[in-house]
Amino acid sequence: MSEGGVGACPQVFVVDSQASYLKMPPERKPRGSQLQKLLLLLVGLAMLGIIIEGFLIYRLFQKTEEFSLFNHEHDLKNWSNPKPEGLVGQMRDGKMSGDERRPFAHLLGSNNPMGENDVVQWAKEGEAVTQDMKYKEGRLIVEKEGYYYIYSKVIINAVEECSLSQHKVMKKTKAYDKPIELMQSKSIHCSTSKPHSKLPDTSEDLWNSYLAGIFQLQVGDEIYVTLKNITKIRPGSSLNFMGAFMVSP
Repeated sequence: MSEGGVGACPQVFVVDSQASYLKMPPERKPRGSQLQKLLLLLVGLAMLGIIIEGFLIYRLFQKTEEFSLFNHEHDLKNWSNPKPEGLVGQMRDGKMSGDERRPFAHLLGSNNPMGENDVVQWAKEGEAVTQDMKYKEGRLIVEKEGYYYIYSKVIINAVEECSLSQHKVMKKTKAYDKPIELMQSKSIHCSTSKPHSKLPDTSEDLWNSYLAGIFQLQVGDEIYVTLKNITKIRPGSSLNFMGAFMVSP
């Protein structure tokens, strides 16, 4: 009983059995877990790729070792009985590869290197050698067709205030009327001294040029070297040289 003697009305709750229930949306999984799974998958694929790559590198290394061992044994068989004079002696006997005879030539600097049209003249004496190649007036004449490794080295004294140094390897062939330029090295040298100071005659400013390459040559082709300012060449058999040898028929 409440105050005043009046009773409070009881609260009544009515349950409607026909009312529809609200469906709650399904619980969503956090996006972070999906990203983690994707990252783990990518890391696993990367690790698998590294393992496969390592295996392939190991197999390649094994193949390389086997190939190197085979070449080493082959070289030992070919060089088990070398001649006393060494490789130069073997080249002179025409036995560069087994019993096969291949042309070659190595010419040295001459005391009188100046020729017509700047063609460098060479010496055939001393350590200079030729095999199945002719030499005439600074030119090597090919007697066997094939691919040749051609090389040339010159040293000149470019002590002038400004001078052009131009080193070329040329080929004259029956197929063309004019010579063909195979290789070239060009450089302009200027003295670093004061403009009006005269350098003593004993001073030097040496310029070194080396040319080399592989070219196909026919029978009768002529190979020679030209040098701009040929009067400035530094004499010496070991400083200047020219040569060629067949690498493949």
